[in-house]
Amino acid sequence: MITIFKNKLNSKEKEITRLTPKMSPGAVARFKNKYLPLYILLIPFLLWYAIFLFKPLGGLVIAFQDYSLFRGIEGSTWVGFAHFQKFLSSPYFLRVFKNTIVLNLYSLVFSFPAAIILALLLNEVKNSSFKKSIQTITYMPHFISTVVIAGIVINMLSPSYGIITNIVEKITGERIFFLTKPEFFRPIYIIQGIWHNVGFNSIIYVAALSGLDMQLYDAAAIDGANKWKRTIHITIPGILPTIMTMLILRIGELLSSSTETILLLYQPATYEVSDVLGTYIFREGLANANYDYSLAVSLFDTVIAYLLVFGANKLSKKMTEVGLW
Repeated sequence: MITIFKNKLNSKEKEITRLTPKMSPGAVARFKNKYLPLYILLIPFLLWYAIFLFKPLGGLVIAFQDYSLFRGIEGSTWVGFAHFQKFLSSPYFLRVFKNTIVLNLYSLVFSFPAAIILALLLNEVKNSSFKKSIQTITYMPHFISTVVIAGIVINMLSPSYGIITNIVEKITGERIFFLTKPEFFRPIYIIQGIWHNVGFNSIIYVAALSGLDMQLYDAAAIDGANKWKRTIHITIPGILPTIMTMLILRIGELLSSSTETILLLYQPATYEVSDVLGTYIFREGLANANYDYSLAVSLFDTVIAYLLVFGANKLSKKMTEVGLW
């Protein structure tokens, strides 16, 4: 039986070798001259990924240890899932988990459609100069440092000289320190996020819109469809694959709030609505030096994010036949 199997395997190998075209030495040399420099250019990027992304994955073992900076990974005691159990039973768990979900759901409801709406509006602009001006103005905040953006927001909402505070005082006769009021933190965070990123996030939708067949619009116009109907029945279905792909990626970030922005904007008075997983990990890991515990919380965040992406991708493929894989 083994001999028969070997003979069949050898015959298959000979057939594959016979059917595979052989490259001449000249063709091999041309292939090397054409593609070898491109592969060489990939080496620094592959090294970067190997050194800074894949190699540090070995450090995830710290989340399952009573880690000591002086004993190192090999000398630290193995505690299994103790840190995960500690986090799940912590009085802060419900607060940070709830705030993370709520802030990102608000962002998903308001920020995600804002980029699509901006792209649709830009698509209707016929004056190229005006269109480019609007695009430049909306793109610019994305390239400004988060620290600067947060500083601008803080100055605008300052109780002593903030322009928005002055306007509110003119209307209500009262000066309000918005950043110390828990009820104002979430709207401020969402509006700041839209201002900072809506222009840049709309780029991919503008690119998708530029690839739509204009003959469909002409045919619909001949049939009497107005702009609204053309948008509903041609534009949105045309960019739906792009929307679903971006939505899946955005759902994967439901537990990944903009930690830097929140750290710059939140106050102890607003912890009840602003303290999220990222800020909790920051305090435990850097401020309190609980590296093992903070890494366990971060790993918990990553696992949930993967499950969200996997579930969103499966649901998207079932409903729209569009997915990341």
